[in-house]
Amino acid sequence: MIGLSAQLVVLAALAATVGLGGAGWLVGTGYAVVTCLALSRGLHQAGAIRLGPADRVTLARAVLVGAVTALVANSFGRPAPVGLLVTVSAVALLLDAVDGQVARRTGTVSALGARFDMEVDAFLILVLSVHVAPAAGGWVLAIGVMRYAFVAASAVLPWLGGSLPPRYWRKVVAAAQGVLLAVAAAGVLPQPWTTLVLVVALALLVESFGRDVTWLWRRRPATRPAHVPAATPTPAAPVMPTRTASVPSAVPARTVPPVPAPVAGPVALPPLLPVVVRSTVALPPLLPVPAPTPAMAAGSGSTVHSDWRM
Repeated sequence: MIGLSAQLVVLAALAATVGLGGAGWLVGTGYAVVTCLALSRGLHQAGAIRLGPADRVTLARAVLVGAVTALVANSFGRPAPVGLLVTVSAVALLLDAVDGQVARRTGTVSALGARFDMEVDAFLILVLSVHVAPAAGGWVLAIGVMRYAFVAASAVLPWLGGSLPPRYWRKVVAAAQGVLLAVAAAGVLPQPWTTLVLVVALALLVESFGRDVTWLWRRRPATRPAHVPAATPTPAAPVMPTRTASVPSAVPARTVPPVPAPVAGPVALPPLLPVVVRSTVALPPLLPVPAPTPAMAAGSGSTVHSDWRM
């Protein structure tokens, strides 16, 4: 709320000094409200109740960026005060080197502060590119839009949202964008040199983003094969108990089938299985047995004994 109040005071000062039309008031106030809501939401998610020392410096930079935004929006209806616009932008760029040092010296480095600082830098670059584009060409808008295009692409390609390693060159390129755009906005260079400055700024930005995208592409997670749902097993029908066990279609070579119980009477069985048949079978004697004589019968009590070994 302090930042929102400070932003309204700065807009009122601009209106009293250089003049601020309806577009400037509308865009500047809208920027202040969105910044206040986004910062309050970030504090709530981080579990913090107030800003740290470095965050207050970043908030002061955000108020200055709001003033630049109002001046650029006002320039579409009337000539913009280029000197004031470049001066406010330069102060905001200088403070970018202050909040980081304050955070390190006070031990208040946080993810919220880093994100807040990055968003303020990105929006300042976008506003300056919008201001320079009418004179230099619409291609300059690529400098301000590239970061937001990267964020939008991350929503479609999740691997772009991976964590990037810290790289000092990335910070140098980000700072160079604001300085080169401020030089182009000042109009102190001939037009060919201004175009060259903007081309260098865009080339540096493309190189930095290209390196990060390549790094994320090489470390993207491997694509998993499409999941094939397993077939739902069909429940087997209940098997009624029977007296004869079912024989599987394919019996292993070493499995010995069970031997059926002996049955009374002749039955047809496989020739390889032993068969025990309880029946009277007439077999020829191996040795001729002499018929009993009356004398033998009398001596043995009418019982005939035959020894097959004689």
